Amino acid sequence: MTVAISGRHDTLLVALLILLAVLAWLTGCGASGVEDRPSQTGNAAQVTDPAPEASAASDLTSTAVTSWPLFRGDPQATGVAADELSPPLDVLWTFSTEDDTFETSAAIADGTVFAGSLGGNLYAINLADGKEKWSFFSKLGFTAAPAVRNGFVFIGDADGRFYALDAGTGKLQWQFDTEGEISSCANFHDQNVLLTSQDGHLYCLAADSGKLVWKYESGDQIRSFPTTAGGHTFVAGCDGRLHVVELGEGKAVGYVELDGPTGCTAALQGTMAYVGTEGGSFLGIDWRKRVVAWTYQNTKRSTSFRASAAVTPARVLVGARDKQVHCLDPVTGDEQWAFATQGQVDSSAVIAGKYAFVGSGDGRVYAIDVETGQEAWRYEAGGHIVASPAIAAGRLVIGTDAGDLYCFGSR
Repeated sequence: MTVAISGRHDTLLVALLILLAVLAWLTGCGASGVEDRPSQTGNAAQVTDPAPEASAASDLTSTAVTSWPLFRGDPQATGVAADELSPPLDVLWTFSTEDDTFETSAAIADGTVFAGSLGGNLYAINLADGKEKWSFFSKLGFTAAPAVRNGFVFIGDADGRFYALDAGTGKLQWQFDTEGEISSCANFHDQNVLLTSQDGHLYCLAADSGKLVWKYESGDQIRSFPTTAGGHTFVAGCDGRLHVVELGEGKAVGYVELDGPTGCTAALQGTMAYVGTEGGSFLGIDWRKRVVAWTYQNTKRSTSFRASAAVTPARVLVGARDKQVHCLDPVTGDEQWAFATQGQVDSSAVIAGKYAFVGSGDGRVYAIDVETGQEAWRYEAGGHIVASPAIAAGRLVIGTDAGDLYCFGSR
């Protein structure tokens, strides 16, 4: 049937037909069946979807910059966050425990905070609202930070046992026993996981099974995170050496003599490694040449370094037991500024944009302007803070020895 329409009625009908076409297109797009959620294809252990109450933070799992999967954020232990945080920050939530202590860095991945405690619990906590998802118990507790990769959480305990857990459920996948306390976070290389133990060994295990690939013996306790770069891994230990180990078969390339033992992690920037010692020295080391390029000491008050450094091409930031955070020139080791707190700084600072964030034994969390060394913000958390910040998705997470885990951000 043909309908003849003329005049203004023709114009109105055309407009109506266009409107109906647009509505049909919009309806079809909404019903396409494509959901806005991260893909889980190929993970050995699947991560559960966020709870309904977490929908306000559904963008937290969209990109890699929303994660802090390792002790210092990345395999080189730079301590630099992809996110920029601008103080002042608000407390978004607090996860509190009874008779428990947080002394190590948390990990953040897939919208979840993973935090180990000295009381023996590894907690999985919703990043959006601070609600517990699951917990895993180990009798002697955790001084090591968790590491997260491919749907697994890896962590070692004070008894020397190393666990691989399903990140979504907390169920044990496999375990591996060492002969000494595991004090530091694991790292990764290809399909393998690297861990250190106070039994003096660096272990390389298959990440999917826990099968031993190789192990390297240092001769004394190793408490540091095994940093990786350029086909090598770097561990500093109680033998007073920085060991350079080839990653393929775990064979020694060489070592650099330090001025004393250390439990600090070597932070890498190019061919330089930066690490402090119990002897009160902080060293800039050319790891390819295996020589100490420069040494820094606080001549007014020499105390040990137990914090690991945060490094950029422009500066090296490190806390010390002299109650200060020191900013050094990465090329010369000259001090650019020092920021004083009222407690020992065993917390390892994290740089996030224009500011560095760090905890102190005085119970405060500080934001420091990295250019000037001036305080930009502080928060009185109470207790003592030994743990280091984890920063991702616009959030800063840090724990205290009073058993409180804080999440800061901008409302």
